[in-house]
Amino acid sequence: MPEGDTIHHAARRVGAALVGQAIESIEMPHPRHRLDRWPQRLANRAVESVDAHGKHLFLRFEGGLTLHSHLRMGGKWGVYRRGERWRRATHRAWLVIRTAAHEVVQFDGPVLELMTESRTRFDRRLAALGPDILAPDLRDDHSGATPRWDERAFIARLRSDDATRSIGDALLDQRTLAGIGNIWKSESCFIAGVDPWRRVGAVTDSEALEIVRGARPLMQESARRGGRITTYAGGGRGGTWVYERAGLPCRRCQTLVCSRGQGDDNRITFWSPTCQPSGSAPTLTRASTGERISPAVPPPPARPR
Repeated sequence: MPEGDTIHHAARRVGAALVGQAIESIEMPHPRHRLDRWPQRLANRAVESVDAHGKHLFLRFEGGLTLHSHLRMGGKWGVYRRGERWRRATHRAWLVIRTAAHEVVQFDGPVLELMTESRTRFDRRLAALGPDILAPDLRDDHSGATPRWDERAFIARLRSDDATRSIGDALLDQRTLAGIGNIWKSESCFIAGVDPWRRVGAVTDSEALEIVRGARPLMQESARRGGRITTYAGGGRGGTWVYERAGLPCRRCQTLVCSRGQGDDNRITFWSPTCQPSGSAPTLTRASTGERISPAVPPPPARPR
């Protein structure tokens, strides 16, 4: 699933192509929206802004109408010069917006809806979102026009959660913190030296803030740069500290990196048991023999959902 940095990067690219430009056409080729008459409702309306909150992207048009998108697992935004070949098949396009210079395409949905500006503020799903880890700093702007990053709001949300829940699972709850996904969950816990299996009630406020303070500047850089997420620049295989490195030596301590499904959605968590100690990692056993597996030896990874 695209994480918050990917969506913020997409919002910047889409905004650069559409804001201040005359819209020549809007098409809704997917059968789900073919009869919705969105092109007619948006005709002659300019795009005033494009922004993101967590994993949600908003195209805000004149007259108080907003297109809301969530890419879930397979969706993607593409920005192309007119005449440039699209990187996905044309039949996968759900939305096509054309200007004189660009084509902005939303592929594969699956959440795409036109709503009033007021609904974006009061819709239950959107109103329940936690603070966006990529929101600007409070000190940067006091106008109130854009939500600011507030560490206190994050801590308050975290403390209102189930104290017995693991911190790795809690970080994925968009009601607690918007924008963190599976990659950044594993990487930020490693950077902070916090075991992702530790219960929320056993994680101090300082440790929770170390997690987000470790992730935030890296995610901001990723949102500016785009492309593959990179947290480790020391060379070698891959560009992450632990994510997708199960069975390989930890880049710091050489202990083998572990992986296991976590939470109700069984999202795969990666961690280094030496660099992230707490004694709260799950007890693992081999299904065939009942033999206990040492945390330093990664079990076969669960299948991602």
